[in-house]
Parts: sequence; structure tokens; C-alpha cells
Amino acid sequence: MGGTVVLYTDGASRGNPGPAGIGAALFQVEDGRLTPIGEVSEEIGITTNNVAEYRAVVAGLSRAAELAPDRLVLRADSQLLIRQLQGRYRVKAENLRPLFERARQLLNRFPSVELEHVPREDNTVADALANAALDG
Repeated sequence: MGGTVVLYTDGASRGNPGPAGIGAALFQVEDGRLTPIGEVSEEIGITTNNVAEYRAVVAGLSRAAELAPDRLVLRADSQLLIRQLQGRYRVKAENLRPLFERARQLLNRFPSVELEHVPREDNTVADALANAALDG
């Protein structure tokens, strides 16, 4: 495929821990516009919000890796997740370590990666997908 793919991800847990869902929305950058090219919306059982956030990233990165873009921009509203993936924060929770390591492995498959923390209001598509999995 080549080009740039922008991936928005979000995890939702109602209860923390509670019923959880994940959402990921993939877009190709074309002429400065984002064109939808894929999505993930899955219920993942009972878990915490942080696990759901990581599961959403892993699912989205797996889908993006199939497209083999030259550049990936990952956007998420979880500051903890983005800063851990950037190496700015340590992963203290042992239950997150395998998910973190899987996400890092997937990120290494892309020639160029940009990790961006975005405000919740800029992540509405992924949020809607995560919540649709729970409401569906």
C-alpha cells in the first residue's frame, strides 16, 4: 500500500473492571484528507480500562500492519498508553507488560511511526466503535 495510515484507538470499560470493548479506526491520508479504510469494534469481556486501551492498540496495529504503510500515525486519548509506548513512562502494571510488548513489536514493523496523545473530543470515531461493541 505505502503512504500514510492514521490509526485512532480507544478502549472502554464500564466499571473498571467491567464489561469492556475496543475500537480502532484506520484512515489513509489522501491529498491532506483522511479516507476511512478499516475499523475494529469488539467486545472483549470483563477487564480494566487500561487493558482495553492496550487491546484496542494491538488490534488496530495488527490491522494496520496488513496494509504495510510507509508511515503510521497512532492517535489515542490515553496519555498513559501513548507515553508508555513513547518510552516516557514505565509500565508498572504487570498485567499490561505483555500487551505493551506486543504493541511495541507491532510498531517496529512500520518504517516510520508517530505517536500522538489527542483529546477525547478528537477521538470520537474510535470511542464510538468501542462503545458500539458494548451496546451491540
